[in-house]
Parts: sequence; structure tokens; C-alpha cells
Amino acid sequence: MNSSLKHMLRVVFVFFVLTIIYTVILGTVNSRAQNKNDRRVKQTVQVKKEKPVVEQIDWRKSSESKPYPDWTSHPNAWVRVSLKTQRVYIMDGQRQLYKMYASTGSGGSNATPTGTYHIQAERGTFFYNAESGEGARNWVSWKDHGIYLFHSVPTDQANHIIKSQADKLGKSAVSHGCVRLSLPDSKWMYDTIPEGTKVVIDND
Repeated sequence: MNSSLKHMLRVVFVFFVLTIIYTVILGTVNSRAQNKNDRRVKQTVQVKKEKPVVEQIDWRKSSESKPYPDWTSHPNAWVRVSLKTQRVYIMDGQRQLYKMYASTGSGGSNATPTGTYHIQAERGTFFYNAESGEGARNWVSWKDHGIYLFHSVPTDQANHIIKSQADKLGKSAVSHGCVRLSLPDSKWMYDTIPEGTKVVIDND
């Protein structure tokens, strides 16, 4: 075999080896790139935000599943009403004991006044206001002796719940200035909250 043929065979062999090496390297690089892309896709999927949980508000039920606070265990408890969140908070110092869904005044002449007040002596199981065409159950006065109240979602003159208004509880400020509560929450307020209890109403 002459030298030129040997040289040609060497060139072909080297080319063949380099081709194999290149193919292996290219396959490894592509595999790594694919794995990296797969991880990025997985990470992207994991980063997607979950939809916020919408609170299910039922004016027929207590706002929380846990028991109402035992007032005798919290003699310094007070009530905070947030116009911003449409919630009533039973507080002990800075500790929240219970949260209630509420609907406060719609604004203007029907606004719920902000400030610090105290539970007054007046309370009752039912009232009806012919001028507004609405009444309520389980009312407790906190300002102007029977004018501004905590009470249930509204009723008609026959003490039937006005469902179209009750369904807005915790969602919209639609009252005439009072603070509306669910049926069980208003009953607990009527039965439990003592005269003189501090009530703070704010826009926070």
C-alpha cells in the first residue's frame, strides 16, 4: 500500500472519528438545552398565581365557624367597625376575637358617622321604620339613643327578611347609617354586648 493511500485512509478515519465526536457532543448539548427549557416551563407553571379565594357570605349564618367570644372572659372587649372592609371586629386590646360581615351607611345623609361611641341602654328584638320602608331584628343602640344601631339585615313590615338587601351584606355599604349584621351575629350582639361597651368606627 503506497503512502498516498495510507494518508487518505488516515484522513477518512480521522474525519469519521470527529464526526462521531461532534454528533455525541451536539446530542448532549441539545439534551441539556431541552432539559433546561423543560425546567423553565415547569418553573413558569409553578409561578402562576392561584385565584384568590372568594369569601362565601351567608346572612343566615354566623360570620365565623368558631364560637362567639365569651364576654365574661374579656371584660375589656370593645367593638371596631371598619367602613373600608365592611367588617365588625370584636377586639380585646389589639387582639381580634371575632370578625363579622357588615353593611354600613351608603354615604351622604345616610353615612355611618366615624368616631368613638359607647353601647347605649336602648335595644330590642324588632323595629320598623315606615319612612325608609325597612325594619330589622335584634337592634342595639350605639348613638343618639335609638337612631344609630347594630341590627340584623333588613326586614319588611311583617318582619320578613328583604333578601335583595340581605345578599349585599359584607359586600356593599347600603344601609341608612346603621350597621347591619347577619341574623346570628345580630342576635349575639343583642344578647351579649353590655351597655357602655366602646365602639370605634373608622375608615381603615
